[in-house]
Order: sequence, then C-alpha cells, then structure tokens
Amino acid sequence: MPDTRTHRGPHPKDDACFAPEQIPTLQAAVRDLSWLHTRGYSDRASLKLVGDRYSLRDRQRKALQRCAASDQDCLARERRKVSPAALQGEILVVDGYNVLLTVEAALSTGVLLLARDGTLRDLAAMSGHYRRVQTTRPAVRMLSEFLSHHGCAGVEWYLDRPVSNSARLKRLIEEIVAERSPSWVVQLTDQTDKTIIESKAIVATADSAILDRCDRWVNLARLVVEGRIPDAWIIDLTDQDEPQQISHAER
Repeated sequence: MPDTRTHRGPHPKDDACFAPEQIPTLQAAVRDLSWLHTRGYSDRASLKLVGDRYSLRDRQRKALQRCAASDQDCLARERRKVSPAALQGEILVVDGYNVLLTVEAALSTGVLLLARDGTLRDLAAMSGHYRRVQTTRPAVRMLSEFLSHHGCAGVEWYLDRPVSNSARLKRLIEEIVAERSPSWVVQLTDQTDKTIIESKAIVATADSAILDRCDRWVNLARLVVEGRIPDAWIIDLTDQDEPQQISHAER
C-alpha cells in the first residue's frame, strides 16, 4: 500500500525498525559498511552483505546506506565544513529539497539519522513528487530566521524542476521570505547537483555526491534541527560504545 501521509512524521514501521533495542545492531552495521567503503568495496555488494549479515529490514537498510561513509570521505568532508560564523556576509547556496525535507521531518517527529560524517539525514521518500505538508511553512520560516541571524548576505535556493510541484513550492518560499533579510533567490533547475557543485559559494546540503565535490559546506539542517527543534527524533548511528538516541518525541 502506498504511503499517502500528509506529513513527514514516522513511517508506520519506524517504531519497530528503530526501537532502542535495534540501535546497537544498526550501529554495528554502519561500522561494518563504513569499514568496507574505506577499503574500496562496491556500494551495492557491501550493502547487501552487511544488510544480510544483520538481517536488516528495508527501512533499516535504507538508514544504513545513508549513514555509512568511508574514513577518507569523512575526513575530506570535515575539512571543507565551515561553522555558522563563516556565513556572515557570504552568499549561501541551498540544496532546497535536501535541506527542507530534513527540517520538515524534524518538525513532524519523523526519524532523523546522525550519520558518520556528522550530517543529519531523513528517510523521507520523494520519488519525483513533492507534496507540501503541514510543516512546510514553519520549516522555511525557521531556516530563514537562522540565516538572517547569522548574517548571510544572500541565499540562492535551488529546486529540481523535474520534481512535480516545484514551481508551487518556489512561489510559497518567495512569499514566506519576501519581507526578510537576507534576500532569497529561488530557482528551478534541471541539474541541481551540477549547479551547486560548480558554485564557489558556501553550500548547504547533506547529499554525499555534493559534499564530496563542493568547495565549502555548512551543516545547515543539523544546526537548525538541534538548535531549534528540541523534540526532534534523532538516532545516532555513529560508532559509539553505548547505543545513543538523542531525543524521541513522546507519542
């Protein structure tokens, strides 16, 4: 049955897939998959090997894929990461759907994953179609307030043109930020990743393909979620001695 929810909250399977007793197994799986990535093993074969070894369900395998990263990639991403203070007077280029979906999920108490490279990643599935939800407006406002507070000179927000409803979302974002500083430019593009990678500005994203090729990036979604959404459900799947679940909204 298709998922027809009008929010980014927990999937019906998430309470079972990410229950506290599941976290040590998932952390071990992330450690093993990251070890294989570090040694150059192929992504697909490695994911199947580790997923099968720990008998992971589909949602858990998706989480594993989003959280694992090689030692080399983690170090390289960390070197290019900048602090919020670096936004002062700078233009910020935002991977629109990537950032927005994570903040929407946080506001809806959906599962967020603290990945090995320090980013927050959601499990929202878009598949070429974006549906505006109850938390879309609050999420855009929250991002706008954060960037204004940190003195961004301007924001270039990119949305994938082929995704349905991108034009509607563009108009909504422009409406929300019309009276706010810094100035925002919202653009639809057929090659969002390429456009962002080629920019020399600071980038906001958690997309691995962009993180590995951009000049500088800021961990915007994580900064906003951890700083402004105290009841976000964040599960730490990094390599820890003890399982750690940062917070889980009471449901």
